[in-house]
Amino acid sequence: MVERNCELTVRVAGMIPMNGGFAFMHRKNVIRNKDYQEYYTFPGGHLEKGETLEEGVIREIKEEFGINVKVVRKLYELKNDKLNMKEYFFLCEYIDGEFGTGNGEEFSNNPAYKDFGEYIPEIVKSENIANLILLPLEIKEKFVQDLQEGNL
Repeated sequence: MVERNCELTVRVAGMIPMNGGFAFMHRKNVIRNKDYQEYYTFPGGHLEKGETLEEGVIREIKEEFGINVKVVRKLYELKNDKLNMKEYFFLCEYIDGEFGTGNGEEFSNNPAYKDFGEYIPEIVKSENIANLILLPLEIKEKFVQDLQEGNL
């Protein structure tokens, strides 16, 4: 008999205003995702044992972008029953650090990440965000609406 891990996976992500736009992870040549081989996503990842949501998003952004941020507030939540995952999205404020100097696992040339494609830190001007393939799509819609309404 196969045992399944029924524990809910928690993922955290940040929305970071920078230089007239927002910081995203541009993903290219993604073999693992049959629907999207190139897209943008909010920086983040899985929560580690013992971390608060805020600690997790701060750590993930440091690993992916090499910058320090502070959490301003939670913006969105998304539950994915298919993946048994809950995602939390936070508005963050840039504090310091050099953007693009992250050293997380995804940049390590680890063969385990081969099918995940390239990870390219990128700042996208606010007026161009609506034209991106930005995942998850449900959060993109809310994010773009909040941008257009001046809520961010």
